Amino acid sequence: MHTLILSISFSVAVSIFLKLARGGGIRVDQAIAVNYATAVALSLWLLRPPLDTLFERPPAAWLILGLLGILLPSVFLVMAAAVRQAGIVRSDTAQRLSLILPILAAFLVFHEAVSGRKALGIALALCALACLLARPRHTGTGSPSGTSPSASAVATSAADDEARGSAARGWLTLLGVWAGYGCIDILFKQMARMGAGFTGSLLLSFTLAGLLIGLWLLARRTRWHARSLASGILLGGLNFGNIYFYIRAHQTFPDNPTLVFAAMNIGVISIGTLVGAGLFRERLSAVNLLGIGLALGAIVLLFPR
Repeated sequence: MHTLILSISFSVAVSIFLKLARGGGIRVDQAIAVNYATAVALSLWLLRPPLDTLFERPPAAWLILGLLGILLPSVFLVMAAAVRQAGIVRSDTAQRLSLILPILAAFLVFHEAVSGRKALGIALALCALACLLARPRHTGTGSPSGTSPSASAVATSAADDEARGSAARGWLTLLGVWAGYGCIDILFKQMARMGAGFTGSLLLSFTLAGLLIGLWLLARRTRWHARSLASGILLGGLNFGNIYFYIRAHQTFPDNPTLVFAAMNIGVISIGTLVGAGLFRERLSAVNLLGIGLALGAIVLLFPR
């Protein structure tokens, strides 16, 4: 269980970093590039994968590594676009709802047995997710002061086409976030099944992801920012811990991927909600607190006896 707790803790730390980065003048894309270079260095130093057999892998393993190498940096960038187009709340919701995809994969791909206890745990997890993501609605105040209803209607009509286009782009980015994070969870489970060879696979996926985002930044003729590059070292350490212990958790519970998928997603958002209230003074509603209770109940039900 400690592997899950460590993975959740590192993941929450990554979220805190990204939240602080937005207001700290850090260019996240550059930090992400250094993050993968740091993860490569930590893989070599701490995991010591066998380099002499690093490239001796079956075609299926290379397919998983290739997909991870593309998705890991791409989803970061899609998430940033989703935040711009659709807002932080919707983007975070799309990321958390990606839990549905790996849970389906647990039964359809990994052939996990379904029991009444497990089905109830999944139902509680989804209810907890809905409660944790609930936010108060804000109502509008009508036309701005000093603007006639007819002028407001004309302005609204003129902006309709642009608004529809922006909304369509926003939904596409949200779909990308939802599918991207869900697929990454499934691919990490597949990597965990590689056994002892996963350390080399982890190194290769970090290397490929770093190369792709580095080339993307060079193609954009990025002007490098010292603070962003330096902060990427911290992000890399946190992200390495998150992914490493997440894969270890799958290896600890090889026959119960639903527990890992659900506990990770629900655990991150539950602790993130509490951290948001404690550090960033975000308000918690009774529904949010109910969600935390349901999340704990779901994990208890999913945990093997």
